[in-house]
Amino acid sequence: MKLKPVELAQKVFDVEAQAILALKDRVGDAFEKAVSIVVSCSGKVILTGIGKSGIIARKIASTMSSTGTPAIFLHPSESAHGDLGLVGKNDVVIAISYGGDTPELTPVLTNVNRRGLPLIAITGNASGELAQRAQVVLDVKVSKEACPLGLAPTASSTATLAMGDALAMAVLESKGFSTDEFALNHPGGGLGFKLSRIRDLMHTGKAMPILKMDTPMKQVLGHMSSGEVRGAAGIVDDQGDLIGIITDGDIRRKLESSQDPLSGTAGELMTKGPRTIDANELAEKALFMMEQFRINLLFVLDKNSSAPKRPVGLIHVQDLIKAKVR
Repeated sequence: MKLKPVELAQKVFDVEAQAILALKDRVGDAFEKAVSIVVSCSGKVILTGIGKSGIIARKIASTMSSTGTPAIFLHPSESAHGDLGLVGKNDVVIAISYGGDTPELTPVLTNVNRRGLPLIAITGNASGELAQRAQVVLDVKVSKEACPLGLAPTASSTATLAMGDALAMAVLESKGFSTDEFALNHPGGGLGFKLSRIRDLMHTGKAMPILKMDTPMKQVLGHMSSGEVRGAAGIVDDQGDLIGIITDGDIRRKLESSQDPLSGTAGELMTKGPRTIDANELAEKALFMMEQFRINLLFVLDKNSSAPKRPVGLIHVQDLIKAKVR
């Protein structure tokens, strides 16, 4: 009986979920050995496969590269026409073929075996040519495909991808790959912003107006109008510790009260105890603080330094917005 679209979708989810869960009982010594081989690789990891396996191989290579393991995809057909030059003497090869007897892989496998390079197979056929040539075999065999015809790679490709992800994550963990290292590989987009630190985005030096309490307001206004970040100045005491801030808003409020904003000194007009953020905090936290307290900028402190109250930078909401959308 023909299933309705929603029923078929639910069946696909069930079949593919079961295919992934079945892999849990197959990760043992072979998986541990595969992790060890990749972690010990002093060159790059080369993934190869044709068709759907090739697409999965590209994704696994991308995941490994972004998580601390340099990896690249080698197209099997192109390999026989010069691309085998990509394979170095310190590399590891991961070949993917669910059927395990893919003719297009032969040039790669022959070259790898001849040079004695480590070969990891991800396959659903433990007795196929690929498995016979490999030092390690990761079994991704499924009981059935999610395709109603039982033909299109669906559960098998999902299981292969899951095995590749598991291998990449186990390698990441074994290498001790950190959040900061991950951020270096993801400088753009929302993910890059989420992992950015304040120290990477803040303004420093002359771009950060810092003045003493006794600075005349006429000079304060000049500093607030000339820097990269206009509209604010930090006020410090004799030790250089941040004790106050003057913003455009402070000047407007003084004007509204019919007072001369250019009279007096910085210490007389400043707002005491300004909100600050540590240089090692995530940029996302700074944006949250600005939204929560309805402010446009924060002075930055380095609380791990010998002078934890001394300003080391200035971050503006526009800096965070630009970083988030780049």
